[in-house]
Amino acid sequence: MVKKINIVTLGCSKNIYDSELLLGGFKRNNFEITSDPVDADYVIVNTCGFLDQAREESIDVILDLERLRKTNKISQLVVAGCMSERFEDEMREELDHVDHFFGTNDTNKIIDFICSKAHQKFDPDFNRINLTPKHYGYLKISEGCDNGCSFCSIPLMRGLQKSQPIEWNVQEARRMSLNGTKEILVIAQDSTSYGWDLRPRASLDKLLYSLNNIENVDWIRLHYAHPAHLKQKIINCFRDLEKMLPYIDMPIQHASNNILSSMRRGLNIDGIKRKIDQLKNVRSDIAIRTSLIVGFPNETDRDFDELYSFVRETEFDRLGVFMYSEEDGTIGHKNLEDNVPNEVKKSRLDEIMKLQHSISIKNNSTLIGSTQKVIIDTITHDGKSIGRTFRDSPEIDNTVTINSKLNVGSFYDVLIKDISAYDIFGEVVN
Repeated sequence: MVKKINIVTLGCSKNIYDSELLLGGFKRNNFEITSDPVDADYVIVNTCGFLDQAREESIDVILDLERLRKTNKISQLVVAGCMSERFEDEMREELDHVDHFFGTNDTNKIIDFICSKAHQKFDPDFNRINLTPKHYGYLKISEGCDNGCSFCSIPLMRGLQKSQPIEWNVQEARRMSLNGTKEILVIAQDSTSYGWDLRPRASLDKLLYSLNNIENVDWIRLHYAHPAHLKQKIINCFRDLEKMLPYIDMPIQHASNNILSSMRRGLNIDGIKRKIDQLKNVRSDIAIRTSLIVGFPNETDRDFDELYSFVRETEFDRLGVFMYSEEDGTIGHKNLEDNVPNEVKKSRLDEIMKLQHSISIKNNSTLIGSTQKVIIDTITHDGKSIGRTFRDSPEIDNTVTINSKLNVGSFYDVLIKDISAYDIFGEVVN
């Protein structure tokens, strides 16, 4: 009898990648993959443990699945990922119907546990099934992080940086290309420090040059670039590599020198401004996504005003904001008091997002009447096509809607007719 397995993936793109490896491993062991936990014999929850809200979501999902395990509607319930890595003892006390807990780097151990046999050696050609549409996929070039940001618990959950060799990443990217991937999204905890731990030492710019030579890949998109580690050689790739999209996800976290210092970010605001200027000097059309934290310990009204003013002046193309959440075991938790009231945090978040709303409308308005290259991601139930320009990464950025049914994964020239803050509307140019 064929066994069925379901994997519930929570959190970021790194978790999506890890779940893809798990699914490939189970398929190799003759499991049937199902999208519904109710139809499964085995369920794995790949948890996120980065913020309070993410942890609450993980617990809610596990509690729902425990009801299925309690009544033997599923044979095994396994919890894995970041939250399990960090809070296994606490979760064991609270969750009575989870069969086993695994961490963030336990892919083979999970498969061994459920298959009850030693699993075959890791092989990316066999072990990965994409959870994304066929035409785009994530390339995780390293795991873990060596940065000591005072607010961040990622090194506690995923360990120190371990980069995959350039040859491995190129092999995986070629496999993705052969399977139809046209857009490769390069991800890591800190992509700009890629290769520093390898011997001989490697670098992100050398990897990007190698990826640029892979046939049938059209777009390469860079995520999670730490501004302190964004070297000129990496910046030059946006100018010199034809497949390198003028898009960068570069979290700055704040714009007050006091807060940046407390966060241990490695650059002051003048340094961040220099990085942005260098990017725009190389590619004037580059789209910059960033993320910010408001309500960090001791954040004064003046600190926030400096952040607000910087966002207003810089006009980031894409922006996300988080309220500071105290994380056990971090430097901030040990040395700083979480002394900004929640209502102040929420007010500051709302102010930044209201500002970004107006910036997005302004930026999008400049596209009206222009023709943009758009890749199609999906078709709606009423026959509309949803796609993206180079400025937009899947799931997190703007979308382009076309009132006709097009081919998913194909590129089209689209005339932009109308916009909103986060949605663009157009028609195909014949």
